[in-house]
Amino acid sequence: MPAAADEPPTPAPVRLLLCDDHAVVRAGLRALLASAPGIEVVAEAGSGEEALALTTLHHPDLVLMDLQLGEGIDGVETTRRLTTLPDHPPYVLVLTTYDTDADITRAVEAGATGYLLKAERPEELFTAIRAAASGRTALSPPVAQRVMTHLRNPQPELTPRERDILRHLTQGLGNREIARALFISEATVKTHLGRIYQKLGVETRAGAVAVGKERRLLG
Repeated sequence: MPAAADEPPTPAPVRLLLCDDHAVVRAGLRALLASAPGIEVVAEAGSGEEALALTTLHHPDLVLMDLQLGEGIDGVETTRRLTTLPDHPPYVLVLTTYDTDADITRAVEAGATGYLLKAERPEELFTAIRAAASGRTALSPPVAQRVMTHLRNPQPELTPRERDILRHLTQGLGNREIARALFISEATVKTHLGRIYQKLGVETRAGAVAVGKERRLLG
């Protein structure tokens, strides 16, 4: 019989770069991905800066990116720089333990194609890698639910003045001290605090600070 000439050619493997600041995590991921057909780890990086350098050297199809990278630039900024490279920018799939609205939003706005939680099963990781390497969105179910909830119920943004007051709250300042620092009246501070509480869905100063930190509103 003739060779199976009509069989479709085997697709090229997904060329993957790992970026995580924990060597043990990278070793575990490399060992896990070695069992996945069609996925080839071409390099691994322990920092955002290293990921950028290795990407320009190896030109991976996809970077598997942790968000917290210790010292240096974080995963979000690394994602932004990777996806805007002038030559052969890779897709980025975030793999993290963080699932707050702020982290998800920042990663997606930076250009991430997917957002996966480390608690997912290996099969889900393999599927997400192949999808993201093809430019298709890949989200963990809990992340997808949060995204849909956010889209259905968009949260009002804080004004620059409200952000200023929220930052002063994190320093433990009272209304009078905040008023003096911002050259406004205590009554104005109280008015802004009421609006901040309403927008953040809280009733206390401590609650406002906690939500502000979660949503990365204090930068």
